[in-house]
Amino acid sequence: MRRSSLAGAVLFIGVAQFLFFLRVAESIYPGYSVSGNYISDLGVGVAAPVFNTSVSFLGVCVIAAAYLSLTVVGSRVFAALVAAAGVGAFGVGLFPENVPVLHTVFSFITFFFAGLAAVYGLRVFNRLMGVISVVCGLTALVALALFASGNYLGLGHGGMERLIVYPVLSWGLMLSGYFIAKPS
Repeated sequence: MRRSSLAGAVLFIGVAQFLFFLRVAESIYPGYSVSGNYISDLGVGVAAPVFNTSVSFLGVCVIAAAYLSLTVVGSRVFAALVAAAGVGAFGVGLFPENVPVLHTVFSFITFFFAGLAAVYGLRVFNRLMGVISVVCGLTALVALALFASGNYLGLGHGGMERLIVYPVLSWGLMLSGYFIAKPS
């Protein structure tokens, strides 16, 4: 298997399983509200084993994909930004929100570096994919700034947090397809 295809497959598996198990965790958490609960609320209580395992596995997959992508995209900066987001995701699973300081740090690392990696994609990818990358990254970063300032745009803190997460997860799926389809 080509290195680019492997990077894409690993990234796809990581993101897809996280999206799937995020929904499973939301379903088994009593009274969970996507607008009224933080995503990380799933990391404590009955949903914790599902959520923490899934987000940690996402982090491992993102780190592996970043390493494998070094020769694919030819940018150490891009690979480092992606890897940093993966380290953050792994840390979120390792330190759930009942370890508040470390959890907050790793959550910020994940959100910030995933958004930054997507924005940096403008320098790495062709025009169309670069523009889509920037849109995803800027959406996440602007949402992160609004979230940090307490401005939730009427979505609740959980809804606003999803405006950070979903654009970069969508970008991750796009990136996985790019890696899989990239010719040798």
